[in-house]
Amino acid sequence: MSKSRSYYYPLAVIASLFFVFGFLTWISGILIPYFQICLQLSNVEASLVAFAIYIAYFTFSLPSAKILQWAGYKKGMALGLVIMAVGTLIFIPAAYLRAFPLFLIGLFVTGSGTTLLQAAVNPYVAVIGPIESTAQRIGFMGLANKLAGIICITLLGSVFLLDADSIITQIEGADAGAVTAILDDYVLKVVKPYIIITSVLLLLAVLVYFSRLPEVNESDSEQTKELSNIGSQKSTVFQYPHLLLGVLCLFVSTACEGLPIDGIIIYSRALGIPIEEGRVYIQYSLYAMLLGYIASVVLIPKYLTQQGGMLLCAVLGLILSLASFYTEGVVSIYLLIFTAFGAAMLWGLIWGLSLRGLGRYTKIGSAILLMAVVGGGIFPLIFGRLIDVNTTYPQVSVLLLVPCYLILLFYAVWGHKYTSWSRNR
Repeated sequence: MSKSRSYYYPLAVIASLFFVFGFLTWISGILIPYFQICLQLSNVEASLVAFAIYIAYFTFSLPSAKILQWAGYKKGMALGLVIMAVGTLIFIPAAYLRAFPLFLIGLFVTGSGTTLLQAAVNPYVAVIGPIESTAQRIGFMGLANKLAGIICITLLGSVFLLDADSIITQIEGADAGAVTAILDDYVLKVVKPYIIITSVLLLLAVLVYFSRLPEVNESDSEQTKELSNIGSQKSTVFQYPHLLLGVLCLFVSTACEGLPIDGIIIYSRALGIPIEEGRVYIQYSLYAMLLGYIASVVLIPKYLTQQGGMLLCAVLGLILSLASFYTEGVVSIYLLIFTAFGAAMLWGLIWGLSLRGLGRYTKIGSAILLMAVVGGGIFPLIFGRLIDVNTTYPQVSVLLLVPCYLILLFYAVWGHKYTSWSRNR
């Protein structure tokens, strides 16, 4: 059996996990407008949904690395699924109480479990094969992730937001008692789906725990052998500037990837588009991301290096972001959606370039990278605030992406080359 075939089984297992956390990550695009209605929230308050999920990446990333060092990849994945199940279970009492703080706690716990799961699966995919095809392998995983997002938005969007515009109309002319009754009933739409989600997570945790998923020793991985000359004398992970710059890139890439999904409904509403139509825009963004992942699988590394792929994504995103700012209405919305194509490739490219040659520091490097995902909670808050204060020209909010793509452009051209703080790198 060839080495590449030996990767098939573990990659199939990991793909199923990418599907799971993709489902529970991209659901925020539906929950933000849903909670905005049933809990009567502003754009900034509704954006706390994404913040609660992504702040967990910052607070739980380093503990996740310690857990993985102690338990290994497989047990860490199973534990992550259990923690996610606890978080989704909290949604049940939160719905009956219509308590936004309790929903946020559930989202934070789910995000913590997702952090542990990602801290295991991302470096696992990175070190299980050759370094030059890391982006390709993560691209395959991204296909599963975005497919989950499309299914999530289609299924749960039809459940949570189907009557959203009529609910808004009903509560506008109703008294306080009637509004409470309408919203109390509307918020219970989450109960049955989240019972099913919790059950699936617990079942997957058991299956992963008893699976034949092999452990991977980073010091023996192919990419470490290929790049063992990088930093062989280094005593701390902070001696890898290409990793730290990669952390910055991953931080800003969360805006590039998240805003076309988590922010597209509030952006389209600011431009006068009804929620029912805006829900479809989330699907379009996910389709664009799906195409981006397919492109990364096909092009990298056969036709494009990882550096070349990142350069292409940065330039494309910069052009589309500026074009979205200078246009209006549906055209501006679609240009923002199109940025998702290149943004989809960034995750795998940044991981591939940042984890090169870390060896025994791979787990801790992965944890530090995951801390940067907190940007996925910060940028929607800024985006929502920019929309709130620029009601006459909400396109100003899209300019948030411009400095992000400039940072990515720097990393693609120069930053990824800095493997040492020494001039003689």
